[in-house]
Amino acid sequence: MASDDGRSAVRAVPFEIHVPDEELDDLAARLRATRWAPEVGNEDWRYGATGEFLRELVEAWLAFDWRAQEKVINRLPNFRAELDGTPIHFVHQRGSGPEPLPLVLSHGWPWTFWDWSEVIGPLTDPASYGGDPVDAFDVVVPSLPGFGFSTPLTEEPVTVRRIAGLWDRLMTEVLGYGRYGAVGGDWGEAVTTELDRVAREHLAGIYLSTAPTTLIGGMQTLTPEEYGPDEAGWFDHTQQMIRTVLSHGHAHVLDPQTLAWALNDSPVGLAAWLMERRRNWSDCGGDLGSVYSTEFLLTTISLYWFTHSFGSSVRIYADATAALAEATAYVETPVGVGVFPADVFLVPRERVAAAANLRHWSVQPRGGHFAPAEQPQAVVEELRTFFRPLRRLGG
Repeated sequence: MASDDGRSAVRAVPFEIHVPDEELDDLAARLRATRWAPEVGNEDWRYGATGEFLRELVEAWLAFDWRAQEKVINRLPNFRAELDGTPIHFVHQRGSGPEPLPLVLSHGWPWTFWDWSEVIGPLTDPASYGGDPVDAFDVVVPSLPGFGFSTPLTEEPVTVRRIAGLWDRLMTEVLGYGRYGAVGGDWGEAVTTELDRVAREHLAGIYLSTAPTTLIGGMQTLTPEEYGPDEAGWFDHTQQMIRTVLSHGHAHVLDPQTLAWALNDSPVGLAAWLMERRRNWSDCGGDLGSVYSTEFLLTTISLYWFTHSFGSSVRIYADATAALAEATAYVETPVGVGVFPADVFLVPRERVAAAANLRHWSVQPRGGHFAPAEQPQAVVEELRTFFRPLRRLGG
């Protein structure tokens, strides 16, 4: 059977996560045999992840019951579909309500699809979480190409335009939705914004949970004068945070495979690289445990480790960065933005309103770059509020 454009119809196949026993044994052996680096004067993380943090993490990882976590993940309806040779893993949870709106949620790096796990239940079944059934969504959470179970990569470059095209095919051709909403943070913000270019006719609206840098053509174009009186300190915050982005950004753009040889071989190295970014970009005051459970952090690292996907996950930096530097056209799809104060970048509202059809703007009291995992209830309320008037065509 072929689609209207001559391509073969694509089917979603149920997917069960099961890491081989040999992988579990290998991880345990590597953790026990860690060759710890010398460390001097780094108690405050000034030179990067501390040995104290990593040793505690290794002890917890050795005791971590991955099989139990697999069961938790597999309770959700997981699927895989192959689009133009690219395997795409996704969760597809249908909503319980009179007319659920389809919604695709896109993650970034060093996120995984599991960063959205806490919002799936409230979004699909609001009545069970104290909400109104009319706010129900059909939720689709894909893993970006090269991330987790959306592997292996093909040789085709991983650009945001390509991913946006895959997402539209997933939503329309594979799942049969004619109209849907889109949500994203980090690289997911770029992909979600790009959907306005490639699939505007299918979009009800787009919501961005991290700074909409793609909308404004990049942070380097901003000046202090563009920030309003109620945005005091935002520019200085952003300038201070840029260092934490440059520390990994250049390596990911220029040497992703070189870095992959090291981090695909060392679970402690992988954990250090992922968790330093998680700590720097979360609203946690330097204490990851104040925001995330140890189980969540270990699940995140394990998803990268067991799928051997660090190298393929960071390929997007090399493949997509040049395209992101291009000017962004005005976004006509209704746009909602949530500003979480500890995010890496904080963008002035006026600049976003000039670049897009801005329908919703909120400044949250707490939260950072990983808002769905840090403040899931706030994100749920944001999505209900933003999409409520957009549920029907022409909203």
